[in-house]
Amino acid sequence: MNTPIWPLQDPQIRSAFEANALSQIDFFRGSLNAEGGFDVLDHDGTPMKGQPQELHVTTRMVHSYALAHAWGASDCTPMIDAGMSAIWRHHRDAAHGGYAWSILQGAHHDVTKLAYGHVFVLLAASSAKVAGHDLADTVLTDIEGVIDRHFWDEERGLLNEEFASDWAPISEYRGMNANMHGAEAMLAAFEATGRDVFLHRAGRILNFFTKDIAPEFAWRIPEHYDLNWQFTHEYEGNPMFRPAGTTPGHALEFGRLLLQYRELTGNDDAALADRARRLIETALNDAWLDDGGLAYTVAIDGSVLRDSRYWWPVTEGIGALSALMKADPQPQDAQWFTRLWTFAQAHFIDAQRGGWYPEIGSDGLPTAVQFSGKPDIYHSLQGVLYPLCPGNAGMFGSLARSRQPR
Repeated sequence: MNTPIWPLQDPQIRSAFEANALSQIDFFRGSLNAEGGFDVLDHDGTPMKGQPQELHVTTRMVHSYALAHAWGASDCTPMIDAGMSAIWRHHRDAAHGGYAWSILQGAHHDVTKLAYGHVFVLLAASSAKVAGHDLADTVLTDIEGVIDRHFWDEERGLLNEEFASDWAPISEYRGMNANMHGAEAMLAAFEATGRDVFLHRAGRILNFFTKDIAPEFAWRIPEHYDLNWQFTHEYEGNPMFRPAGTTPGHALEFGRLLLQYRELTGNDDAALADRARRLIETALNDAWLDDGGLAYTVAIDGSVLRDSRYWWPVTEGIGALSALMKADPQPQDAQWFTRLWTFAQAHFIDAQRGGWYPEIGSDGLPTAVQFSGKPDIYHSLQGVLYPLCPGNAGMFGSLARSRQPR
């Protein structure tokens, strides 16, 4: 095939994506424990007991298995049930409202209230609503209220970042990451409910970072800001969630979300597609390393800061390129897409046991510097399901239309 979108039409590639999705879904079923929580799994699938269960893991399990359920995968309901129960009965703070960052043995462990975790509650509730879960509307109503009262800044059109258990502000830090995932969750909430407030808020977040900020920094989006949303050059926090510089993987996600937003609004404005392409291509050109894979962080000038190679930027690159090929296909999209997929097959995908290794070392083999075990299905499952869908929005509907027993 020689069309600009040939990888999305190639039967062998599509079959490989389907097989990998099923392998992931089967592997991560093993994370459900007898207490109704989720364990982190070692590389071989052995549960790693005694670790706190973090809110983003709980919520992303719900979202992932709701997608799998829509697609026709078997035995997804117990995973969705367990996640929704953990969100409502264990993460939720009945005294102060909101949701604790982590739980251990069913009790609150880290009671910090983070925008990052709360927007994933919105994503989980939205996905559970599409799946028809009994708790979905209850959680959706609650999390919308929490976000309105504590996180959403109507004047700025952005999310505040972090609070103590009693909602006392912790810092004046403001972050791109929580807002980017906030836009993701709000787009999902719009698709689940049809309520325009979610689409409007997602658009405000997307416009700030991709229309106002990105062009100023040559299509690289800084991660860290102060109370007035001024970029803080010197900031460096948690090496996973708040690294210094810019994160190309997040630019890839922003590009895909812009194209989802464009489709949902029916806006054919070429400027939106152009912004998405500039973000995606800049991220790929900055981050691609000589030995393959994508560097985790780069500086504002595009030079590599941390050359750690993680799985999730590769999965997000696959998703972003599939979005470009659906919206505005160019020959280089297929080239980048096959480059990333080939690298993933060679280095990240565990074809024997299932799941993706989260990081590789300088030798191209799995390592465990930043991550223990295989911590997450969310990025890698979406990475292989996005290309199977014909559009950039309505993913649940697209998967349901192709539903068959799997």
